[in-house]
Amino acid sequence: MLEEKIKRINELARKAKTPEGLTPEEIAERKKLREEYIAEWRQGVVQVLDNTYVVDENGKRKLRKKSGN
Repeated sequence: MLEEKIKRINELARKAKTPEGLTPEEIAERKKLREEYIAEWRQGVVQVLDNTYVVDENGKRKLRKKSGN
């Protein structure tokens, strides 16, 4: 996620704590930015886990996705 988008999320979070609060447009913008951030974060976690191996007494093996998810 671009640094400017993260800065904007933080600006909106600070403004939400002020007495004036957020306008409906800013609330919608904050929601969209948060969803983008979470989607990118999840994608990064999946990438890390896809490249993770477990070493046990039988040797090295790749992690597998749990069935049913």
